[in-house]
Amino acid sequence: MGGAQRYPLIDTPSHNQVFMRSLKLKTTFRFFAWVMGIAALHPSDAALAAPPLARGDLLQACSAPTHATTLAPAKQSITDARAIWLSSDIIQWPRVEGGDSRFALYTSQDGALIAQQGARVTGFDQRFELTQRNGEVPTAIAERFKYLERGVVLVPDRTIADSLDRVLSAQTVIVREDGSGAVLDVTTLQWPGLLDERFADAAELNDFGATVSRDRVSFRVWAPTAKHVHVCVFDAPMSRVRAVHLMQRDSRTGVWSLAVAANTRRQPTYFTYLVDVWVNGVGVVRNRVTDPYSISLSADSKRSAALNLDDAALKPKGWERSSGDRSSAAHRARARVKHAVDMSIYELHVRDFSASDATVPVKLRGKYTAFTQKKSRGMQHLTALSKAGMTDVHLLPVFDIATVPERGCVTPAITGSAASETQQAAIAQVRDRDCFNWGYDPFHFNAPEGSYATDADDARVRVREFRAMVQSLNEIGMRVGMDVVYNHMSASGQNEKSVLDRIVPGYYYRLNAEGKVETSTCCDNTATEHRMMEKLMSDSVLLWARHYRIDSFRFDLMGHQPRAAMERMQARLTKALGREIQFLGEGWNFGEVENGKRFVQASQLSLNGTGIATFTDRMRDAARGGGYGDDATGLVKNQGYLNGLVYDQNEANLSAPIDDVAKQRLMKTADMIRVGLAGSIRDYTMTSFDGATKRLEEIDYNGQAAGYVSQPSEVVNYVENHDNETLFDFNVYKMPLSATREERARAQVLGIGLTALSQGIAYYHAGIEILRSKSMDRNSYDSGDWFNRIDWTLQDNGFASGLPRKDDNGEKWPIIAPRLLNEKIKPTPAEIARTFAATRDLLAIRQSSTLFRLRSADEIKRRLRFFNVGPQQVPTVIAAELDGRDLAGANFARIIYLVNVDKVVQRIDEARLISRKLRLHPMQAHPNAGDPRVRDYARFDPTFGRFEIPARSIAVFVELNR
Repeated sequence: MGGAQRYPLIDTPSHNQVFMRSLKLKTTFRFFAWVMGIAALHPSDAALAAPPLARGDLLQACSAPTHATTLAPAKQSITDARAIWLSSDIIQWPRVEGGDSRFALYTSQDGALIAQQGARVTGFDQRFELTQRNGEVPTAIAERFKYLERGVVLVPDRTIADSLDRVLSAQTVIVREDGSGAVLDVTTLQWPGLLDERFADAAELNDFGATVSRDRVSFRVWAPTAKHVHVCVFDAPMSRVRAVHLMQRDSRTGVWSLAVAANTRRQPTYFTYLVDVWVNGVGVVRNRVTDPYSISLSADSKRSAALNLDDAALKPKGWERSSGDRSSAAHRARARVKHAVDMSIYELHVRDFSASDATVPVKLRGKYTAFTQKKSRGMQHLTALSKAGMTDVHLLPVFDIATVPERGCVTPAITGSAASETQQAAIAQVRDRDCFNWGYDPFHFNAPEGSYATDADDARVRVREFRAMVQSLNEIGMRVGMDVVYNHMSASGQNEKSVLDRIVPGYYYRLNAEGKVETSTCCDNTATEHRMMEKLMSDSVLLWARHYRIDSFRFDLMGHQPRAAMERMQARLTKALGREIQFLGEGWNFGEVENGKRFVQASQLSLNGTGIATFTDRMRDAARGGGYGDDATGLVKNQGYLNGLVYDQNEANLSAPIDDVAKQRLMKTADMIRVGLAGSIRDYTMTSFDGATKRLEEIDYNGQAAGYVSQPSEVVNYVENHDNETLFDFNVYKMPLSATREERARAQVLGIGLTALSQGIAYYHAGIEILRSKSMDRNSYDSGDWFNRIDWTLQDNGFASGLPRKDDNGEKWPIIAPRLLNEKIKPTPAEIARTFAATRDLLAIRQSSTLFRLRSADEIKRRLRFFNVGPQQVPTVIAAELDGRDLAGANFARIIYLVNVDKVVQRIDEARLISRKLRLHPMQAHPNAGDPRVRDYARFDPTFGRFEIPARSIAVFVELNR
């Protein structure tokens, strides 16, 4: 690659010392090598790679307090980007008509360009004519940019091809001019389309970031629009800079690379980049930035670390060399899940798990290594769940996040009564400095979060301790999944925590018509439809699966990503690892990509046939009542199937008549529960509330098809997860205030049971099995340890811990406060323990037979049949039969389950089952059964085919194989 790579500009603490020594020692040789190296490059590379004039400040920039320095400020701030460079020879300017205007593209390398309305452009280095294009845009390009509004389509002068890289690194504007050359309109450009075409080969490279060998570290970063890129090298997390090196640019890929000597066996090499790049509205900026591909970092993500993940020093004791070893804990845990529908997933936050567990050593609480404490109450609890049938722990984000201080985070002292404001006020005072956040604010996708490590400064520790956590969970039979967030970042632009945008401004993010970053996901939306953002996501997922033995991934707001990108990534992992990695995610359809506006989304209605699963809101909303975003009134008024709809009206509904309309509403809701139990399979047929035989896709759910998947592996069933209120808190809103603690606990078990009995993937939020409450907090992402705590002693469920945070819940305080003070609501340890015991039984029942985990839609259609349906049904009872004949793993010839949500005993007759030899499932008939009422009072009378089910209970009957 030329001599410039071997001879860095600065390689000792003093630039002057190096410069003088180089003159004394090898002036002639080094100058010759440098000149020959530059001359050997592509002409555009030579211009970009030449050392900057102001190079004496490079060492200072490596350690300066500020993360960015403006080298050449823009004479005129032009920040909108309304024109789009679709490909090398096509530019489109939406909402602008060509007419008699003429168009030109201007560039300035130092930001001197001025384009004032009514005047001619000045201060430019180059000008290129743009001619209006006749004819249609090529089909592939038109499809990619189908969301653009109509406007003039322009073709650059052919001479631009030889200067394209200089154009990309410069201040660049497109101008509409009148006949005299005066400016009529001016804007900058969006150019991800051009970058994807021009530097397509970059996506074929697989060694971005820092690669460590025995005595060298190689750096590679994609920065196609940068003028220069340097790498600052440090010996330790807090040490002075050891060297700063100019990297070399490859014109074909836009990649800058360099290899330097390093003693990689003694300690990690730490580094940052200095990227000199044009930033619209600012000028030429020198950004000090960490590596987007960082696999570990120093505390608070100040410096990237160069590590070899295969190094034995990064592996905990007992970490098997090969995850394919059949005797390994990882293999044994994986063997429990032979198909996606075998997954029973427990969604858990690393800090929640142990922050409040007194049986964990203080220094390990809230850390990865808390999972290695096998005798702690938390690990004993997880072990019990695993033995009952829970197969997977899904961790809320554990990649490097932006919001939790990794050094010196604080935990506020909490005091206050059941409905006091003081608890949330104390948390609000330290919210930016406390130790808690869910973690949906990505900083570095490929590095473990440092606040969960016992030493955030040493980049090796978080890697080793993360692996120890995975290993320990594998050893109790649990696979490990990750919640990943590739749809947005914590920041964009010139923000210090904006890693991607400060290296390639305007590329990694999805922009609107004005060139501003879209924020529909809550934060700054990434654009995984762009080639290198898709690659970063795909490389990241492969890294976690390969090096940390992650078995499945839950994608946050997956509907903002292209279906094609998800499919390519899934196929890549299967090929690379030789095993299936399950993908599931939030397939919500909204925002700037809604209804396929930009691409075919990885959303609920678009993933049929992929095997990628989405969370279903159909059964969730039917069970809980209402929907996402209900206001305070709706939260109380909109009762659901579990908490009293029609059959146990709360105070807000007492005046509503229980007439035919109300009964029909209850039956429709029961049908929606059946949709979920049948796995939401599109073409599964059943008798609906009105007596008609319908496919599930013919049943309406808020204007959409209730049944929407092709196969059960494509649906995730749940009634509670980290978002919104817990199920217990929803029921506090919706059940009558007179409901007893026991009734509330039983309603909770019903929700858990619906998930366990449903075809598809089962998903449970940590603590649902012990009546977890967040004291009514609807969005506890930054509510501190107090509102998110879990008590593994089963003494306290967290309810009545004070009013939840005011900013998200304040308008509901008048409703919340009286409930927090209602002593009839908060459960005692007895209700918590019974709920946990009943949950274990339900998990074990699901695991006892493949009838609850049918592999295909055809098997579900063949083997599942609902009875007690149609207009004459008892609407508070769901009844289903599963045929186990000739099914491997069924273990029973027939299974009948009945869910009675009513507050009274119900009886159901089914003539087809007369004379059948049905008995209660062994788990429910056991002397230590979790719900003694079912054991003692659930009955089947074969004379009449009659079932009797206690109030608010689930009864499962089985017929043994003959």
